[in-house]
Amino acid sequence: MAERKGSAGKSGMNVDTSLVRELAEMLGDTGLTEIEVEDGDRKVRVSRGGGVAMAAPAPMAAAPAPVASAPAPAPAPGNDPAPADADAAGALKSPMVGTVYLAPEPGAADFVKVGDSVKEGQTLLIVEAMKVMNPIAADKSGTVKAILVENAQPVEFDQPLVVVG
Repeated sequence: MAERKGSAGKSGMNVDTSLVRELAEMLGDTGLTEIEVEDGDRKVRVSRGGGVAMAAPAPMAAAPAPVASAPAPAPAPGNDPAPADADAAGALKSPMVGTVYLAPEPGAADFVKVGDSVKEGQTLLIVEAMKVMNPIAADKSGTVKAILVENAQPVEFDQPLVVVG
């Protein structure tokens, strides 16, 4: 991990200012409104309009804040649109904030298309976060019913990505 510099308030917590700057730059690049990173007992959250918030470990787990409803993204070319309530029907959700990629590299075929049969553990897409490519695998075997994101689209934590039924 990078060297930690500076301090935050009375707690004396060391802060990796380069990480905070990188997260703030990522907000601008992706159009996201908030990014949160945890490293052991430390948590850093950077949000637009809200500044930078840093918190010590909480004594109890906090539930994620509700997110305002936004219109569903248009399906990627070649993917049939899904019913509006498809994301409520057991969709695989993003485990992190990042950018979703439907193919292993530019110009390559997508990992899956609507109607494909998939096996548990099969890679469905990739979420890039902090320049790390994270494969997102099917949590069960079945048929791809809907792909709820477009290639290179920014995604939020817990955002529905793919419906496998």
